Amino acid sequence: MDNILASGSAEFSQVLKKYSLVVAEIRKKIIFTILIFFAAAILGFVFYEQIIKFLIDILSLRGVNVVFTSPFQFINLSISCALATGLIIVFPLIIFQILSFLKPALKRKEFNTIVAFIPFSIILFLVGFSFGILIMRWQIQIFLSQASSLEIGNILDISRILSTVLLTSALMGLGFQYPILLFLLMKFGIIKASHLNRWRKWVYLGSLLFAIMLPLDSLIADFLMALPLILMFELTLILYYLFGRKKPALAKG
Repeated sequence: MDNILASGSAEFSQVLKKYSLVVAEIRKKIIFTILIFFAAAILGFVFYEQIIKFLIDILSLRGVNVVFTSPFQFINLSISCALATGLIIVFPLIIFQILSFLKPALKRKEFNTIVAFIPFSIILFLVGFSFGILIMRWQIQIFLSQASSLEIGNILDISRILSTVLLTSALMGLGFQYPILLFLLMKFGIIKASHLNRWRKWVYLGSLLFAIMLPLDSLIADFLMALPLILMFELTLILYYLFGRKKPALAKG
């Protein structure tokens, strides 16, 4: 009996030691990622004036009557710049950390496939971020044009506008990642393309709900935000059927 208890205790200790090492490794990666995020955020906080001027130029707000409505709003705006800078810089690192953690559990071919998609992931994030800025710029210009044609004065809250632009753009950058996720899930056989075909209407609905949840004030902008997500879903299915499916082995004759 004592031998059985001792054996069980030894096995439990080995399992505990094994998972303790895993938890310690995860903790180390998380802490390192957080430190890089805060370092990048501090950089964005310090240079927030340059970031704001850059965004004002992109959004064509030069000459527009933009104001702070509170003496403390510049703090909120600098924090938004810091968070956006931190997210953009730390995003590739997050991908790398996830891959390094999953590598032992993946086959070599699976790991190489995921690594091959990293450049596309970064590009899609930047494209999504830029698309968010483009839609926000379009929406602001429509507002200014309508106000001008109606001879109505306008005072824009610069803190709210730029915070909304940064948040919307960052979320769109993340939203543009889902085609890669879908392709890899189909490639590894976790999800079948036929299932996605049947779930098409739910994917469309999910894309629209994602766009509606963004801090926009226009239904037209919501549809414009959802449109590329829907198109990328369809394009992902087409690319998978063309390049992603396993080719059937030729019958030996």
